[in-house]
Amino acid sequence: MSKQVRVRFAPSPTGPLHIGGVRTALFNYLFAKKYNGTFVLRIEDTDQNRYVEGAEQYIIDSLNWCNIPFDEGPNKNEKFGPYRQSERKDLYKQYADQLIKSGHAYYAFDTAEALDAHRKDHEAKGKTFIYNWHNREKLSNSLSLSAEDVQAKLDAGEDYVIRFKSPQDQTLHLKDIIRGDIKIDTNILDDKVLFKADGMPTYHLANIVDDHLMEITHVIRGEEWLPSLALHYQLYDAFGWEAPEFAHLPLILKPTGKGKLSKRDGDKLGFPVFPLEYISPEGDVSKGYKEDGYFAEAVVNFLAFLGWNPGTEQEIFSLEELIEAFDLSKVNKAGARFDPDKIKWFNHHYMQEQSNDNLAEAFKPIVDRNVTLNSDDLGDYDIDVNYISMVVGLIKERATFVNDFWDLSNFFFVAPTEYDEKAFKKAIKDDTKSIMTDVKSIINNIENFEVETLQNDVKGWITSNDIGFGKVMMPLRLALVGALQGPDVFDIMYMIGKNETVKRIDNLIEKIG
Repeated sequence: MSKQVRVRFAPSPTGPLHIGGVRTALFNYLFAKKYNGTFVLRIEDTDQNRYVEGAEQYIIDSLNWCNIPFDEGPNKNEKFGPYRQSERKDLYKQYADQLIKSGHAYYAFDTAEALDAHRKDHEAKGKTFIYNWHNREKLSNSLSLSAEDVQAKLDAGEDYVIRFKSPQDQTLHLKDIIRGDIKIDTNILDDKVLFKADGMPTYHLANIVDDHLMEITHVIRGEEWLPSLALHYQLYDAFGWEAPEFAHLPLILKPTGKGKLSKRDGDKLGFPVFPLEYISPEGDVSKGYKEDGYFAEAVVNFLAFLGWNPGTEQEIFSLEELIEAFDLSKVNKAGARFDPDKIKWFNHHYMQEQSNDNLAEAFKPIVDRNVTLNSDDLGDYDIDVNYISMVVGLIKERATFVNDFWDLSNFFFVAPTEYDEKAFKKAIKDDTKSIMTDVKSIINNIENFEVETLQNDVKGWITSNDIGFGKVMMPLRLALVGALQGPDVFDIMYMIGKNETVKRIDNLIEKIG
């Protein structure tokens, strides 16, 4: 890259950050870091009617949780600040005025009622109303009115907007890194509003001005902005500025592959579409990946593959590896289907990479709460975290989330109070009671209560008495776990200790009757 790469992520603070926005931020971050560039966060809050308190902080918290923090932005390295468009509104008017002076924009005084009447009239005739070259000189604006009338309206304080004067009979040749060359007939373009009656710029003007002033070299954004590309190119040309390079990312599609992924899809199918839990001003709670037990690394790895492919068989990438491999030319044009099972697959992988100690710290509150609930005592329990860490090491490969741990390991902490019905019928035979009584005696006589000793003594007794292993090991597992599942039986016995092991065998013998 000949220029110092500068990219920006520019969300609107109108609610929680959708997972599609996180993907856009991620691709900007990866691109910036690959070329030792700068990743900018700009808050585009020109639409104050849709502004939601707390949304900006939610966006920042989400980026930080995903480990893709911005280099410049609100309250951080404000080299080109301020980074909230609402705090920059005084500078946009001068650029709108500049376009009027150069003949690329004009004042429009049409009332909302008048425009609505035009739309309805066109609809009645089976047409679509479009405000551009073919009718603008018949409407109420500075192109159709005399200079004196225009000045009189301005002096009287009449409401107006400033519209871009889209050219007639031209073909625009646009370039997009992902889409390639694009041709646009200017006759089909409308004269977009650049400056609103409330004194605020529209997205189109503000983002062009800000990208220029913040020296943005590449605009990497969602496909939904592709229809605006023609206007944005024209604005750069009208100002006489060099345009950045554009790349429009493909949509993230529903799990069915049809239509854009929405919050409703997540609610319906039971997965989050936001990185963090979000509580709306009205008190509505939306699920977040963090709170649902996903690791940030899993979310980032999964999102990287939504629309991008490294061209190899590798699927597991660290953030550093993603930066090294990322290339906009390998981003697909077609929409990327969101697969809830695939992100679980990633999470399972990253679960295995976590240290047992870290997972134990996360699991401990769940253990303490459940042990307390399952105890006859009134006091709270505080289970040793080192013991929990050992348990985690035995069961984590069968887990996808920390919240799975309790169901996989509860028997390490509390004795089973009932037995799986099918397992009981399968494991208990006529001679099970006497066999378990003999096994209890063997266990009672073991002084060195280690896994290897337990294995040798119990298996040795089974072999020497020519008993089928299933006749011993199934009821023994049932006694310890309450079901025919779980880690190695001898690991469980070692972990819960001799006294607890014997106690659980006694409970099963009593249950057999």
